Amino acid sequence: MIDLRIARARIDELDVYWRAADYLGAAQLYLRGNALLREPLAPHHLKERPLGHWGTQPGLNAVYTHLNRLISETGAKIMLVVGPGHGAPAILANLYLEGTLALYEPRFAYGEAGLTHLVRSFSWPGGMPSHVTAMTPGAIHEGGELGYCLSHAYGAALDNPDLLVACIIGDGEAETGPLAASWFCNRFLDPRTSGAVLPILHVNGYKLSGPTVLGRMSDEEIGAYLTGLGYDPLIVHGEHLATLHVDLWSALDRGYARISEIQQRARTRNTVASPCWPVIVLRTEKGITGPAYVDGVPCAGSWHSHGLPFDDPASNAQHRTLLEAWLRSYRPDELFDERGFPNDLVLESLPRPELRMGRNRHTNGGTLLRPLVLPPLDRFAVDIEEHGRPALSATARLGDYLARVFQADASSHTFRLFCPDETTSNKLDAVFSQTDRAFLWPLEPGDEALSPDGRVIEVLSEHTCEGMLEGYILTGRHGLHACYEGFISIVDSMIHQHTKWLKMSRETAWRAPVASLNILLSSHVWRQDHNGFSHQGPGFINSLLTSKGTFIRIYLPPDANTLLCATEHCLQSHDLVNLIIAGKNEMPQWLDVAQARLHCARGASIWDWASTAVDDPEVILASSGDVPTMEALAAITLVRTHVPDLRVRFVNVVDLMTLPSSADHPHGMSDAHFAEIFGTQTPVIFAFHGYPRVLHELLYHRTNPQRFHVRGYEEEGTTTTPFDMVVRNHISRYHLFHELFRRVPRFSSRMPEFDGQLQGWIEQHHAYIVEHGVDVPAVTTWKWSD
Repeated sequence: MIDLRIARARIDELDVYWRAADYLGAAQLYLRGNALLREPLAPHHLKERPLGHWGTQPGLNAVYTHLNRLISETGAKIMLVVGPGHGAPAILANLYLEGTLALYEPRFAYGEAGLTHLVRSFSWPGGMPSHVTAMTPGAIHEGGELGYCLSHAYGAALDNPDLLVACIIGDGEAETGPLAASWFCNRFLDPRTSGAVLPILHVNGYKLSGPTVLGRMSDEEIGAYLTGLGYDPLIVHGEHLATLHVDLWSALDRGYARISEIQQRARTRNTVASPCWPVIVLRTEKGITGPAYVDGVPCAGSWHSHGLPFDDPASNAQHRTLLEAWLRSYRPDELFDERGFPNDLVLESLPRPELRMGRNRHTNGGTLLRPLVLPPLDRFAVDIEEHGRPALSATARLGDYLARVFQADASSHTFRLFCPDETTSNKLDAVFSQTDRAFLWPLEPGDEALSPDGRVIEVLSEHTCEGMLEGYILTGRHGLHACYEGFISIVDSMIHQHTKWLKMSRETAWRAPVASLNILLSSHVWRQDHNGFSHQGPGFINSLLTSKGTFIRIYLPPDANTLLCATEHCLQSHDLVNLIIAGKNEMPQWLDVAQARLHCARGASIWDWASTAVDDPEVILASSGDVPTMEALAAITLVRTHVPDLRVRFVNVVDLMTLPSSADHPHGMSDAHFAEIFGTQTPVIFAFHGYPRVLHELLYHRTNPQRFHVRGYEEEGTTTTPFDMVVRNHISRYHLFHELFRRVPRFSSRMPEFDGQLQGWIEQHHAYIVEHGVDVPAVTTWKWSD
């Protein structure tokens, strides 16, 4: 317990600072001038279109105030992750008061001019956005789309032993599935080698237009919930302003002491014994220091304070009077001197400049980023006996490579693999020769590849994996998210938010580039024949293409060596979202490592060895993806057998973003280069991994795009055989063979013959799989022959 006799003066300082932050937060919502209320409030002082949210601000400011006090007294290095990102005015107010905004933009300097610029620029064209963004110093998390703050916080704390991440979670956000799953992250945080996360669950009782679930739960119910998740809850009742500072002070001290005890015990004894990390539950009224009533309706302590208590003070005199009384209740004349500078009592609450949360170096992770040490790729390359041989698992070979990445990173601890629970299923399990799955407690006899210091995070929540990876890379490290293709769409929106963050970071001069977000999808649509329709879905490509093209790359390597080359490239890139899709099953291998490097560098190539006519082709057969490539090459063998005089050029595309125009994407081929590969008039049959519409969209600005005839996934699936999947979706070798002749005019008279041939092959296929349960030997024993 704190000694109130000693702490009373300090509490008065904290209350002054809190009032200053609340004042500036409220002022940003409404004012465009008269920032210090040196004259009566008039319409021309006000924004005609006020925007923003008030209700969460007093709670955010109280937490910021007391974290400053904790930092000042302990020297703790604290990063703040703010789940309620719509409370940006509160965070900007604190960044202004601590002088951090002025470091990046001199117009925010102390003084009446800087203060006026602050209040005017919020939610103003050309100013500061309505949420915490990449433009906000000290931030790695926006908080616009709710649910990810806690996984971001844990990702930031991993392998940062001196860092304490305070994470404010709104009680509305706590209702989301991603947030609920992320409580389990405490099972993966090794107190010996990582920092700590202090969750601060802000229960103000209401969300946008109604009560929160947690807000209606008793202390006992919330305590039981958090205790069951492995936390030590410290409940603060801040509904009463008279005790808020004392209780929050005490809870933060107890929480910090508990964290220090856990870390010291683990680091001195080199053991981890079921750490029970603290969590603070801060109960306050929503919008507690704002208007109690507006137009006779309760505001503070209700959902009516969530956004703006009123939105028309520029035109409504009654509301303007209420606004002025509200702002003057903070007594701004006591907070700022005649120049508009914060007075000494406000500034005394701040930590030393280098420890202020807006200046935490981990929040601009690119400044800490070091290149990942990668092993020589040639050591892992597949020796190609001849095209199509040997047959092996591409992801298994990648697992060998990633194991050596972990080995090379053993002293730096800057690389991690995140995966729902599929590392072994996706045949990446070679990594367990160098590291384990992270798991703290309880460990039981017979556990395989589990240890507190494991560098593979497996938790059956795509959101949690993605969030921890994002927090990890945004604080200056490297990583990879491996997932089943069919389920990555669970985090579609989350990854879109990350690309938006990257875009704003690129537009913010002081943000340094960070390592790319790398996603490996395996167990893909064409080899989910055993799991059935629910697992069959390549739609993440479609989703990713809606993001800003500058920040996305999509790779569809046809074999192991191209997968290795693509992965090496992605692990060295910055400020991108890289998507790699590769199968885990044994497949023919096509290119040696030198050819694979050249192919990946080009993005798309003519494969002379697979073509029947490189020059002057009658038709072009293109492929993208491992199974479509195998089917397309099998179609070539049918051509050689049945109609050897057909002139076919074979093209493979490994970098999907080479297909759009260079005006549409940085990787797009020039028109001249595109014409060299695909011609300008020649019909193109394209066997594609995903939905056909994807390619039609990418090729829209190319010459004569109507000549591209795309075969891909048509949303036809079930539990069946591997070859039946391609048959059902009309992308089989038989369908591609048939399509080649359909697009060449000189074969028009023979189409009834080819139609009958196709029908016969398909009927034979169906009859065989129904009787035997496996594919026909002609398919299972097929091999490419040069």
